[in-house]
Amino acid sequence: MTTSARRGWLGGTFDPIHCGHLDVARAAHAALGLNRVTLVPSSIPPHRPQPVASAADRAAMAQLAASEPWLEVSTIELDGRGPSYTATTMDRLAALGVDLRSLVVITGADAFVGILSWHRVDELLDRVSFAVVSRPGHPAPALRTALSALAPRMVSPESWQPSSHPSIVLVDAPTAPVSSTMVRAAIAAGQSLTGLVPEAVEAYIAAHGLYTGT
Repeated sequence: MTTSARRGWLGGTFDPIHCGHLDVARAAHAALGLNRVTLVPSSIPPHRPQPVASAADRAAMAQLAASEPWLEVSTIELDGRGPSYTATTMDRLAALGVDLRSLVVITGADAFVGILSWHRVDELLDRVSFAVVSRPGHPAPALRTALSALAPRMVSPESWQPSSHPSIVLVDAPTAPVSSTMVRAAIAAGQSLTGLVPEAVEAYIAAHGLYTGT
């Protein structure tokens, strides 16, 4: 497999980005030997409430959080129009000449459990591999039972064959028990964000007065 074929793609509202998001990125990066992981703030999330912070603020916080050399940020979804469907983003990347076989879409197991409701899901699963990382209360291996129809596609990182048909790689690793809702609630209550978000993100939130009314 070529170097370009080990690229992870982690989308999210990132409102704000937090340590749980970064743990998911790190787990997939380590388990699948990814050279890069791209953080992709969504514009209009189709399965979640609309963001509180602006697109510019969420992109800036993601950039601050991408402090490790293998992390980067893409604004492709913020620059587009309409809901931020993963399938549509894959269309855009393909139109730009990206070989979708070179990508692995990273997601938490808590989000992936609803995959069957995603836009153009059958086509999406046939186009690109997924790395699904455990989240507190949502162990990735449990998806074999929760999504039994997709179980034949599920593999462990050790048995993953990157050049084969797109797979669902289950990554069972610990990730911080943090959510963006929890972070916003802590800010509104005047509580410390230590251990919830990176220090640079905490400083940005304070400097811009974000989430104080939520």
